[in-house]
Amino acid sequence: MNSPRLRGTTALLQRRVRALSRHLPSAVAGDFNGVHQARVASRRLRETVPVLAADLKGSKAGKARRKIRRLTRALGTVRELDVTLKILDDLARRAGMPRNALEDVRGHVISERDARREKMLERLEEVNATKLNRRLGSVANALQQTVSEKWREVLAARLLRRAKRLSAAIGAAGHMYAPDRLHIVRIAAKKLRYVLEIAAESRVPAATPLVRTIKRAQDTLGRLHDLQVLQSHVAAVQAAPSKRRGSSREGYETIARTLEGECRHLHARYVAMVPALVELCAACRSTVVAQLVHPPRRARRPLKMTLPQRRARAAGGRV
Repeated sequence: MNSPRLRGTTALLQRRVRALSRHLPSAVAGDFNGVHQARVASRRLRETVPVLAADLKGSKAGKARRKIRRLTRALGTVRELDVTLKILDDLARRAGMPRNALEDVRGHVISERDARREKMLERLEEVNATKLNRRLGSVANALQQTVSEKWREVLAARLLRRAKRLSAAIGAAGHMYAPDRLHIVRIAAKKLRYVLEIAAESRVPAATPLVRTIKRAQDTLGRLHDLQVLQSHVAAVQAAPSKRRGSSREGYETIARTLEGECRHLHARYVAMVPALVELCAACRSTVVAQLVHPPRRARRPLKMTLPQRRARAAGGRV
């Protein structure tokens, strides 16, 4: 017997669950890419579950969301420092960079990374992956049995809020190089991207090109943030007593100047993207939301109904 065809919302959720299951083991093992991919997968699930489960009863979605949130926080303690070490590797391959000063900074970062990794493993032990999968399976089963389109309204409302927040953050940051304000723009862009990805995978045509646009901006702002994190570690080591006889104040200043120059370059690249981001926020409000709330007839029609749904409809009951 053929298995029942999955509804679009069920398939969307299951893709995200599989992504997390695929990357979590390598994250626990300490793999650099595994930690990053598992964290991204958990963030996507954090956005997806409350949207799709908006009108579901008895699905245990709330418990699943809490477990996913703990997982995201656990993974986030290490990923940032892994990126910092990678940037240090890149700097070490450049001619003229002070080796002793770089090694001092590397030692400082490794020490902090090891402490955070130990904490990450402790937190991951508190997350029962088997139970989380059961919770998410319950949500998927509930999605498969419902014909409610309430999730479209919830996603549209969330999209409006996120677009408004990004637009306000861009306006507050202006064109001056202000790291704190640019950090707010980065966070707002990341959150809007996750919502746009749900819309794009839900057959909302206008969302797909916007995802590509915001991803380019997010990559630029993300790299800028990573360099700023390294700047803070350089400053911390520079302020502490030198651990190497060959290290000097000039060595740390060389690293700091190099990082500052790259940050300014990335900021200029971001400023060039601002008009496109402003247009993106406007398109979210005017086009994507409209297509979510009033989808084309074929997109609005649910996928093949399950046998219980067909029986309920034939009996005139609530599906």
